[in-house]
Amino acid sequence: MRVLVTGGAGFIGSHVVDRLLADRHAVVALDNLSTGRRERVNPAARLLVCDLRSARLDDALATARPDAVVHLAAQASVPRSVADPRFDASVNVFGTLGLLDAARRAAVGRVVYVSTGGAVYGDTDVLPTPEDHPTQPASPYGVSKLAGERYLECWAGLTGTPTLTLRLANIYGPRQDPSGEAGVVAIFTSRLLAGVECVVNGDGEQTRDYVYVGDVADAVARALAHPDATGVVNIGTGVATSVNDLYARLARLARVTRPARHGPARPGEQRKSVLDAARAKALLDWAAATPLDAGLATTLEYFSERSHTTLQQATHGGRGLTDPATKETRP
Repeated sequence: MRVLVTGGAGFIGSHVVDRLLADRHAVVALDNLSTGRRERVNPAARLLVCDLRSARLDDALATARPDAVVHLAAQASVPRSVADPRFDASVNVFGTLGLLDAARRAAVGRVVYVSTGGAVYGDTDVLPTPEDHPTQPASPYGVSKLAGERYLECWAGLTGTPTLTLRLANIYGPRQDPSGEAGVVAIFTSRLLAGVECVVNGDGEQTRDYVYVGDVADAVARALAHPDATGVVNIGTGVATSVNDLYARLARLARVTRPARHGPARPGEQRKSVLDAARAKALLDWAAATPLDAGLATTLEYFSERSHTTLQQATHGGRGLTDPATKETRP
């Protein structure tokens, strides 16, 4: 199958590209490289540099000729969505509409849309939260991702194209940017390895559902392998972990004994979020396979190796360090 992965140079998207290549799909990554990085893209994939809002998007899909589209590209920062909701909507709403319109003209046969669980459901007393729970987004980001879901449903009804929305829990793992993507695992890990104090917002008892990025890539692969699966599916572990517990686990793995410092609570921060993934098991035969400690250990190892490489580069002036070659095209 020929698959176009939007946001394919991003943290999650690059893992999806790797997994789909391993499944012997022909993969094209589409990314505007605003937060994505060329070096994340597997050399076996083709990279198309294009923004979802660009007039060149039709040409990009004509070049890729995809049988299916996995739509990951997004403005994913909640704080930025609050500060600049128009920009957030321009990417997450109008960018998604542009992609769907181009997909219709390109006769794409399947669309998998990657949405968000916590930001769409908002704070709820029903935990783990199932897909049929009322949605109560508390940020422009959550609203824009939910709007994308609704447009996808409408588009599917108008075109007859099967679509599936994956609502993700909190994703962590190798390649996450501790400065650009606001993942607490990446932030804590990078600071622990650098010997820098970690700060926990508030009392640290806020809970999240942490799912390993490799398990998310597996969910996307299964979504493509089950074309009859439609609607909305949660992708999470169903296990709530507090920020205090998360820090304790990472500190133990990093052999750091210094406790985290507690700072002020972040205004409007969601208190509890954990997803019910029973429907993913029923429709996709998917369940999270990576225990939290194992995933954290792999992530810590990745950041540790990266820190060592950066030190070598600084020491030797970067000699001998090159980015992997990717087949890049600007349509």
